[in-house]
Amino acid sequence: MDNLLEKISKTAKFLTNEGIINPKIGIILGTGLSKLVDEINIIKSIDYADIPDFPVSTVESHHGNLIYGILGGKTVLAMQGRFHFYEGYTMQQITFPVRVMKFLGVSHLLVSNACGGLNPEFRKGELMLLTDHINLLGSNPLIGRNFDELGPRFPDMGKPYSKLLNDKIIEIAKVNNIQLYQGVYAAVAGPNLESRNEYRYLRFIGADVVGMSTIPEVIVANHSGLLCSAISVITDECDPDNLEPVILSEILAVAAKAEKKLTKIIVTLVEGL
Repeated sequence: MDNLLEKISKTAKFLTNEGIINPKIGIILGTGLSKLVDEINIIKSIDYADIPDFPVSTVESHHGNLIYGILGGKTVLAMQGRFHFYEGYTMQQITFPVRVMKFLGVSHLLVSNACGGLNPEFRKGELMLLTDHINLLGSNPLIGRNFDELGPRFPDMGKPYSKLLNDKIIEIAKVNNIQLYQGVYAAVAGPNLESRNEYRYLRFIGADVVGMSTIPEVIVANHSGLLCSAISVITDECDPDNLEPVILSEILAVAAKAEKKLTKIIVTLVEGL
């Protein structure tokens, strides 16, 4: 942590030298949600392994490329694949790319993920806009030394998701007749899926969906002063009384079907920013 600022500056300088100049919008693409890249007029694509101090994606379906280009007339920097706590990375490593985005000039962060539906009214294959979250990962990316250059020691998390962005997303979904739930996302460490009583507990404490990502990046986005919004793709229904084994290929298939709706929302949102 003591050399975090040095690492961020080093990585940002490397990316600038690679031609990544003043991106305005950062995008993090979750499990099975990488096709948005097809909508980007790509200027530069860099493998994570070639970027100084960047972790490398180890999860199937996470490609591991940093994409710089034009989307909806705006310069964007998209992560085609993210990092997870269960991969063995520290919270600082997971959120390092968000720090770098901020140093490069990003002002808005759009996040996506695949998740399990807890709310009995939610159906798989649909989208949920995050209005709040519950951090059950057991750690926090802000633990340790705080650098004032990165953000305040005690950032407020009363409104982690931008009302401005969320209102725009709600309107876009309405205009395009896209089902968009709104609710609370709980993040657990994983990588195993939850037991029946863990699902019951999560629903009892107010979670509408559950996943294994997103919250660390959102915490750091708020700490950094980025406007942030996040959308979940519900890939399975977690009914504790009617559980069926979850198969990764089925999760990816559901995500792929919902991806067109997610892409439509993000592209339209970016165009209007």
